[in-house]
Amino acid sequence: MQKSTLTFRLLVFMLFALPTFAMTANATPLQVGQSAPIFQLQAHAGDPVSLAARRGKGWTVLYFYPKAGTPGCTAQACAFRDAIELIRKQNAEVYGISTDDVQDLLAFHQQHKLTFTLLSDADAKVSEAYGVKMPILNMAKRWTFIVDPDLTIRRIDDDVDPALDAKRVAETLKQLQASGN
Repeated sequence: MQKSTLTFRLLVFMLFALPTFAMTANATPLQVGQSAPIFQLQAHAGDPVSLAARRGKGWTVLYFYPKAGTPGCTAQACAFRDAIELIRKQNAEVYGISTDDVQDLLAFHQQHKLTFTLLSDADAKVSEAYGVKMPILNMAKRWTFIVDPDLTIRRIDDDVDPALDAKRVAETLKQLQASGN
């Protein structure tokens, strides 16, 4: 009886604790003040987009989201669409990043008349580099990063409200630029 209880506990530990430990043991979370991980991804229209090409061209907003077409992701994308001019007045450009394929992103972009670029991270390597890949699933968590013209991370938001994210980003950009960061 005791042997089966011990075996059961060991099995539960292996199923839940070890995978979580293994996925987080080597992960070093990104911090404000670090250089943003450089990447090149395919945009919804099929063209490659490189973060390195943004160096010196203004601020960059990278918002990671789980899945195009879901209610929260749609609300977030539409909020950025509606606030894009306010964000661009802050000398910033917005990029939405998910693990969706290019065709799904194109359909999502067209359906909601989005006015900024969506990027496909189909293999989730960029999501991993930014520490937002969900364990086990090939999806990103909903996080937003604000990157300055030197490609230094100036803000990380891991508690994103999809409907309010765009307005928060616009306000944060104003604050960061006013303080000289």
